[in-house]
Amino acid sequence: MSKLIALAPASAWSELRVTEKDWKAADPAVLGTLLTHMHLIRAFEETVVELAMDGLVHGPAHSSIGQEGGAAGALAFLRASDQVNGSHRGHHHFLAKSLAYLRPGRADPRAPLGEDVQALLQRTLAEILGLSQGFCRGRGGSMHLRWAEAGVMGTNAIVGGGVPFAAGSAWAHRHAGTDDVSVTFFGDGATNIGSVLESMNLAAAWKLPLCFFIENNRYAVSTKVEESTAEPRLSSRGGAFNIPSWKVDGMDAYAVHLAMEQAVAHMRAGNGPTLIEADVYRYLHQNGGYPGSAFGYRSKEEEAQWRNRDALAALGRRMKDRGMISDADLEALRERMQAAMRQAVAALIEADPERPGKRRIRPDLWPDPGFRDVGVRSELHELRGVRTEEQATFKGKLEERKFIDVVAETMERRMVADDRIVILGEDVHRLKGGTNGATRGLHDRFPDRVLGTPISENAFAGLGGGIAMNGRFRPVVEFMYPDFLWVAADQVFNQIGKARHMFGGDIRMPLVLRSKVAMGTGYGSQHSMDPAGIFATSPGWRIVAPSTPFDYVGLMNAALHIEDPVLVIEHVDLYSSTGLAPVDDFDFQTAFGRAAVRREGKDVTVLTYLSMVRHSLEAVEKTGIDAEVIDLRWLDRASLDWETVGASIRKTNNVLIVEQGSTGTAYGSWLGDEIQRRFFDWLDQPVLRVTGGEASPSISRILERAACARTEEVMEGLERAMAGQGAPARAQGSN
Repeated sequence: MSKLIALAPASAWSELRVTEKDWKAADPAVLGTLLTHMHLIRAFEETVVELAMDGLVHGPAHSSIGQEGGAAGALAFLRASDQVNGSHRGHHHFLAKSLAYLRPGRADPRAPLGEDVQALLQRTLAEILGLSQGFCRGRGGSMHLRWAEAGVMGTNAIVGGGVPFAAGSAWAHRHAGTDDVSVTFFGDGATNIGSVLESMNLAAAWKLPLCFFIENNRYAVSTKVEESTAEPRLSSRGGAFNIPSWKVDGMDAYAVHLAMEQAVAHMRAGNGPTLIEADVYRYLHQNGGYPGSAFGYRSKEEEAQWRNRDALAALGRRMKDRGMISDADLEALRERMQAAMRQAVAALIEADPERPGKRRIRPDLWPDPGFRDVGVRSELHELRGVRTEEQATFKGKLEERKFIDVVAETMERRMVADDRIVILGEDVHRLKGGTNGATRGLHDRFPDRVLGTPISENAFAGLGGGIAMNGRFRPVVEFMYPDFLWVAADQVFNQIGKARHMFGGDIRMPLVLRSKVAMGTGYGSQHSMDPAGIFATSPGWRIVAPSTPFDYVGLMNAALHIEDPVLVIEHVDLYSSTGLAPVDDFDFQTAFGRAAVRREGKDVTVLTYLSMVRHSLEAVEKTGIDAEVIDLRWLDRASLDWETVGASIRKTNNVLIVEQGSTGTAYGSWLGDEIQRRFFDWLDQPVLRVTGGEASPSISRILERAACARTEEVMEGLERAMAGQGAPARAQGSN
């Protein structure tokens, strides 16, 4: 008969409860600070709810009333250099960490608040109301609060979406040689989300100083935790990843404080991540001012039981029992906080002259509508004075070189010159430079800066975003195949792409995402896409697409210099090709936003990129059509060389956009529309396009070839373009 041997997690999993001995030994200053933080948060949140019920908050107002004990206990005594981020229900995290920054280690419940705290309340409220004096200039609102100086990385509206970013900041702390820590707050609903679990695994594997703080308020909107998981003790998640974990009563701020002390000591000692589950309760519904019982998913009796355990009242009683505070002091504390909030409201809101008895936001405090698009991307001050080169005028030594060798050598030169650059991705540290040799030799030379990741694009893409936002390092993230972007779409588009604009427009996001188009390799539908069309329609990203080894050097150097996220698209067909490239000078850039005219002509303007440049030139030679072939190089809307494109269109009055991939995700869809809007009066016929088929490429060699555009399809497209102008055509097809 088989023998069963009991196994246990490698890390500790404990429930922390405060004893009477703990209470007797508690530092009065610690208890007073916790009490002050909670009362300030409570008064703030009550004010927000009141304004929301009056219709003065545009959008949601996710109240944290009832959850103050978790935030205060966890954050009141962190350093300014420690960083936190949180969820859509994040006002209490933001205020607690900001108070710790303004009043490090102390917050006297009897003392006046001070002008700096008053300003904090007003600016936070202004942000929630969408006003220009807010921390994110009104763009973030209730769900996106950020104050970098105070160590608040930014709260997040995507459930679990901010967790990988916190892992990135934790990596930056460790790599910089500090003992600072990061804390990421999320709720019970997020504990079953892939990005959270992937980040736990990665943080544990790399021993990152990151505390996963679960605020278990028992409801994801209206769904009970017991309905979502067979293990409602959510701190059990830590054991699966060898993360020491604590379960604690979140209605006892001092218990949370003691658990956090232990967790922080573990992390500052370099022992890796921790996890704390705090049992808390939101008194109100997911959003707004009504209790959950009003919507029928929980009972009034349950709500009353939790209100009887209120964290503010419980700590007040403990302090009264020890003679630390009186009823009069408690009443004065609450009144002081409410008065501060009345003052903040008065600075932002006034009586509505058109609606007697109603209030309105002061009209002069709204952001100017002209601020709408400011800060989507960098204004490129960082490119002033940079050295730019083109192959035709380059003075250095050039030799015929293999494309992939230039890729690896360019990155090596940049890592030597800039110790901020770090590379992360699957197998980038193995296989002699990843699956294609793009990082060849780099791990041997920079072992702590070339990071082979688990297969978890969501986690490591977001970790790269957190590193970039931290500001001390420049991550280069590799997706082995572009199709994997869908696995990490939240991090790529909702987080990395939107962060600069969402948090006010003045933060940096210097991240390079490398990936390769693999059409023609037989890898099929899930490894062959061209991502240009997807990224071109997503705000915040810049896109470069080098078609020659020389251009790869200049475009990658530019991408690594820009303070925006940049997608660098490569193509497997180009890796084995050769072309003129530098031998010993890799320190130049390709001029920002400059296309390259690969062939001049007068009959039709061909706009293309990557491997289709060569196919287009071959098609022109075979058809004899006098086409002007433009290698776009910079593909995003903000970077594209409209001057060169426009000059060519005014000459040819005829446009053919050429790309290889599927028509449904094609880059030319938006480009053709934009060209017709900008240059309609110069066009003799609608913009024509060459793309692959509707379906993604198949494994079959024949079906894969049928799905991808190459020289023959460009020839057909050129003939259609000429036929549309009355010239004879050998073959015609659909646009």
